[in-house]
Amino acid sequence: MDFSLSDEQLALQDTARRFARDEIAPIAAQYDQSGEFPMEVMKKAYEIGLSHVTIPNEYDGVGLSLLDCVIVTEELSWGCAGISTSLMGNDLGLAPILVGGNADQKKEWLGYLTGDFHMAAFCLSEPEAGSDVAGLQLLCEKDGDDYVLNGTKCWITNGGVADLFTVFATMDRAARHKSISAFVVPSDTPGITIGKKEMKMGQCASDTRVLHFDNVRVPSAQRLGEEGQGFVVAMKTLDTTRPSIGALAVGIAQRGLDESLQYSMDRKAFGTPIAGFQAVQFMLADMAKDIEAARLLTYQSAWMIDQGMNASKNSSFAKCFATDMAMDATTNAVQVHGGNGYTKEYPVEKLMRDAKLMQIYEGTNQIQRMVIARELLKG
Repeated sequence: MDFSLSDEQLALQDTARRFARDEIAPIAAQYDQSGEFPMEVMKKAYEIGLSHVTIPNEYDGVGLSLLDCVIVTEELSWGCAGISTSLMGNDLGLAPILVGGNADQKKEWLGYLTGDFHMAAFCLSEPEAGSDVAGLQLLCEKDGDDYVLNGTKCWITNGGVADLFTVFATMDRAARHKSISAFVVPSDTPGITIGKKEMKMGQCASDTRVLHFDNVRVPSAQRLGEEGQGFVVAMKTLDTTRPSIGALAVGIAQRGLDESLQYSMDRKAFGTPIAGFQAVQFMLADMAKDIEAARLLTYQSAWMIDQGMNASKNSSFAKCFATDMAMDATTNAVQVHGGNGYTKEYPVEKLMRDAKLMQIYEGTNQIQRMVIARELLKG
């Protein structure tokens, strides 16, 4: 059992860390307040190989393992969770192609994403189908060699800026998960309307949209897998992306701890730095130990997936524990900063707002607990 990172992983970590500190952190507050999408940062990340990192080398991708990905994600999230979410949204959007695509589809669509700067989005959630994925209402009807899509998607990360969507739709709403199929759909396909941008509590730099599909015609060649296999594609996709959510949460929490350590040594009360007070030390200690535990769970689940092992339970461990931890850690970071922590002059209030979403998206933590319990009861 070896917990050390390889020389290649340490170099990758250093690249991501420097990018987060030099390119992301300095502009994080600006984009959080304006709500603009940081397209230039996305392009810079693409140029140095920090975007589309899961695409294999054979399609001109970076070809990182999942463990490599979580190392990168943690560092980028230290800079800004919203920007990191946007970058990670690319890999989430292309993951169904990796999971369910045939050789020709992978060559065409993954090559499209690596050939030039393009962004992807994963289109699963709907107004009435968030945690209940099998309850999709977006309808796809066969028409000759094509499918025609009608309905609405919501909470779509990169929805307003993506060039490519991976879309999940049902042929029979009553049949639930048995009738869901997955499709690759370019965003400029006629009939797609980009809806309003959501004004969120946190992660404001990420573009989250409603998408409307009105008689959108999709050729059969753009279906991923067979008819009715879309639910399996979606579940396999989410199993492989939960560790990255854990890593994102660890990055947020680590930033909260780093800011709190520095502040507690600088801020004085009763004539002495507040770092000398046991009450503050206990908060710092709790943050540090919980971050380390979350990091280890995240690394373990990513490693298991890389080894081809069933990691449904372990990836839910990582997602659930790390995101709950991030909420606790950033709340403590605000507390360490006192009144200053409640102002926008310090980054910890943003960290706290960003952390809340982590407990909700890509499967709420209540859903993660259901997955864990189901896996336990199987045994």
